[in-house]
Amino acid sequence: MAFASNQPREIPADSLMKSQTLPRILLADDHQIVLQGLRTVLQEGGFTVVGEAMDGREAVRLACELRPDVAVLDIVMPLMNGIDAAVEISKAEPQIKTVLLTMHSEDRYVLEALRAGVRGYVLKSRAASELIQAIRDVCEGDIFLSPTVSRAIVEAFLHTARSGFEDLTPREGQVLRLIAEGKTTKEVAAILGVSVKTAETHRTNLMHKLDIHSSTELVHYAIRRGLVRP
Repeated sequence: MAFASNQPREIPADSLMKSQTLPRILLADDHQIVLQGLRTVLQEGGFTVVGEAMDGREAVRLACELRPDVAVLDIVMPLMNGIDAAVEISKAEPQIKTVLLTMHSEDRYVLEALRAGVRGYVLKSRAASELIQAIRDVCEGDIFLSPTVSRAIVEAFLHTARSGFEDLTPREGQVLRLIAEGKTTKEVAAILGVSVKTAETHRTNLMHKLDIHSSTELVHYAIRRGLVRP
């Protein structure tokens, strides 16, 4: 398939003035024809497309530069896949919501996306009817999954998450909430009246119990659990 261009495309600033109150969207897909179709769907739905990328690395760069409200990412892209791009975007700009748009409905992709903190998972075969609703839902703090995605595997994931939380001690639960609120280890120690070393031990223990490996993942976990507001 021939593409019209292999370069990321930024939308001219003067065209962004038409709708300042509606969500601003970044699109990333390595097929130019798909980008064109998505842009048309979103613009007809009243959204503003602020930028387009054709690989994951450019998606991350444009997300940091343009700071859209939502980044819509294909899973399979050159240089960096959509899930890894979502993780990097979340680390750099936590306020940006991510929606994956993909042909893959397999359980492993859905689980990996949920673990990465992705807020929406839309199948390309359903994009025309579901993408606008997905963006609206994630902007309101909800999670959107295409109805054809396996609900059983999602329920299993959520059950695992609940079970992990139940294994935490009350103090570990406090530390989790404070970290998710953006407190440093030193601030957590001061609030709880413990040493920095003790606070760090609690942090290490709770991450081990939850099988979480970064502060960003802790924040996403706390949001999914409803412990803090996104």
